[in-house]
Amino acid sequence: MLYRKMPNNGDELSILGFGCMRLPVKEDGSVDEERATKQIRYAIDHGVNYVDTAWPYHMGQSEPFLGRALTDGYREKVKLATKLPSWLIESREDMDKFLNSQLEKLKTDHIDYYLIHALVGDLWDTVEKLDVADFLDKAKADGRIRNAGFSFHGAGEDFNRIVDAYDWDFCQIQYNFLDEKNQAGKDGLEYAASRGLGVIIMEPLRGGNLTKTVPPAVQDIWNEAPIKRAPAQWALRWVWNHPEVTVVLSGMNEEEHIQENLRVAEQAYPDSLTEAELQLVKRVESRYRELMKVGCTGCQYCMPCPAGVNIPLCFEEYNNLYLADNPEGERFMYAARLGGAVALGEPEFASLCVQCGQCGQCVEKCPQHIDIPAVLESVVGELEGSDFEQRVAMAKEMFKQT
Repeated sequence: MLYRKMPNNGDELSILGFGCMRLPVKEDGSVDEERATKQIRYAIDHGVNYVDTAWPYHMGQSEPFLGRALTDGYREKVKLATKLPSWLIESREDMDKFLNSQLEKLKTDHIDYYLIHALVGDLWDTVEKLDVADFLDKAKADGRIRNAGFSFHGAGEDFNRIVDAYDWDFCQIQYNFLDEKNQAGKDGLEYAASRGLGVIIMEPLRGGNLTKTVPPAVQDIWNEAPIKRAPAQWALRWVWNHPEVTVVLSGMNEEEHIQENLRVAEQAYPDSLTEAELQLVKRVESRYRELMKVGCTGCQYCMPCPAGVNIPLCFEEYNNLYLADNPEGERFMYAARLGGAVALGEPEFASLCVQCGQCGQCVEKCPQHIDIPAVLESVVGELEGSDFEQRVAMAKEMFKQT
């Protein structure tokens, strides 16, 4: 494992951090605690020392789970990060209430890296008026938090003013080879580093979209490289190639992914990719932009939908329709996964969206600023159609037999 120094305090942090937003789950949607605990402890035993969670992850299950997973001496081996749910804050008192509850859930007396969660310009203005600076100063002074930071999902023009508004220790931004100019982007990465902030990277694989279904046209480009790497390795190496990056978070929920990422984290030095390799990644980026339809990362912030739509899964299947070379197969998988065939669950397909009065809230909550109802209409048009009920019925029969 390679380590990089946090500028403000000198902490040696593993360049690979364990993100707890996409833990393995059971059929009922609850965290598979036995498996997830083994995964996290395996990663820690192999050098990972930064673990990240948040109030809403896994519908509130992530923090209590992590408190249990980090017993038996594992809490002392890591720097623990969690986040203040900024959108729920209505008063200065709320900030202490949430932090104290998180300390209890996580079974700890302090948070090493505490973030104001999912800031955009307007939300920052709101919590700033509620005196979030006083909250952070006092929480640091009394030892409940060690380092103060923020995570950002807003427009690039708001990022620098938030960086300059408080004496932050670090920040967390979305960054990957498709988001070099999106949100904070490369300009924000470099600005934060120039101001002495450590930079934590989220969504290096864009919610897995850069690795789950690799289009043949993209794989053909990867295959041209003299040094062969899996798509996840290319994406992670590209982020780690930036010397301004301190830690890259990965939402690892498969054992083989953890092992693969640990291997890559042993050799991902800054500025280690050649110019030819960087140009190869650039070509892959251009090809993805030609193919992808929606920039969803699967973060689940838009959920639950009051009409029962599984919005992230609808968008995943919509992208798969264009990324995979099997449109009919993808239409069948959409019917199977969203039509209630898999595990004979409730339907969650896009046409359940009724443009209800709450649809503005799902748009507001989306860190990628996707016009969710409008894109769901496109999903209906391209993945449902006149024979949708027939495909759902076929899928249900198939899953009954397996």
